[in-house]
Amino acid sequence: MATIDFPAEIKALRSTLESIEAVSDPTALRAKIAVLSEQASVPNLWDDPEAAQKVTSALSVTQGELDRVAKLGARIDDLETLVEMAEEMDDADTLAEAEAELVGIRKDLDALEIRTLLSGEYDAREAVVTIRSGAGGVDAADFAEMLMRMYLRWAERHGYPTKVMDTSYAEEAGLKSATFEVNAPYAFGNLSVEAGTHRLVRISPFDNQGRRQTSFAAVEVIPLIEQTDSIEIPESEIKVDVFRSSGPGGQSVNTTDSAVRMTHIPTGIVVSMQNEKSQIQNRAAALRVLQSRLLLVRQTEEAAKKKEMAGDIKASWGDQMRSYVLQPYQMVKDLRTEHESGNPAAVFDGAIDDFIEAGVRWRRSGGTA
Repeated sequence: MATIDFPAEIKALRSTLESIEAVSDPTALRAKIAVLSEQASVPNLWDDPEAAQKVTSALSVTQGELDRVAKLGARIDDLETLVEMAEEMDDADTLAEAEAELVGIRKDLDALEIRTLLSGEYDAREAVVTIRSGAGGVDAADFAEMLMRMYLRWAERHGYPTKVMDTSYAEEAGLKSATFEVNAPYAFGNLSVEAGTHRLVRISPFDNQGRRQTSFAAVEVIPLIEQTDSIEIPESEIKVDVFRSSGPGGQSVNTTDSAVRMTHIPTGIVVSMQNEKSQIQNRAAALRVLQSRLLLVRQTEEAAKKKEMAGDIKASWGDQMRSYVLQPYQMVKDLRTEHESGNPAAVFDGAIDDFIEAGVRWRRSGGTA
């Protein structure tokens, strides 16, 4: 009756799950949950909101990791039972249900397996993402804002906290640049494959003649600095400028000079922060991102991979790693992995897991990102 060799398929699923468990280590996850739960139950936890957020977020993410592994094991057991029932009753509908569940489990296992491939030095870190508009004028600025929303929606879909650190608005529409954090374990490992130049092709909504426009935006992803990292920056190497924060169209959002622009003199790296409430907070946030960028520079130099540095992302013709085409057809295609989607609307709404998974596998198989 069955056209699928269910025993072989189920055996393969269990083998994959065992490989995932060997890496994710459920016992270690339970121990970590116990520690975090104890920290989260401290009466004065929220006296320090930032520290409390980190503890509760880490607890939620770790519990989620353990639950995903456990639930997949239970689903495989249930699938085996479902197949047995279908074959005993010679029930085609139940067998079709089993086939659909097999496909679903396989897809979820593939997604979970990606975590086992994230073994780089900083892959487990949280991420700092910076998006800059490139060639293409106002369309490029609008595209940069579309990409920012795409990544924030992706994070929201997964329940990952985010924090927008800086936004520089373009005059007519969109963003010149934006920087935000994704505060979840392995955010850097996942999003690092998104770094590079992205290209948009569409009928420009800003062209009164309705012409097709190609525009570009650059995505930079760096690991978030941790207190244990030894990136000390002498005060003599830092130039700090303060200015007044502003919103879209130049509208003032702060009546004091609280925004901070920090320049690392030896490398020329510039970080701007304006979304915190005070100059002191913006300065601390800028220093943390600067340290993160210098950490990536150090890693890049040690690995002799200079092309990974932000300066190599030109955001122009001949440099793109992914194309988003809305006209004359609908297609999003990654030029490195050949992975594509015919639903750009869903992609721009954060459905980029397939692209990230393809990118991680591509990098692990010998590509670079």
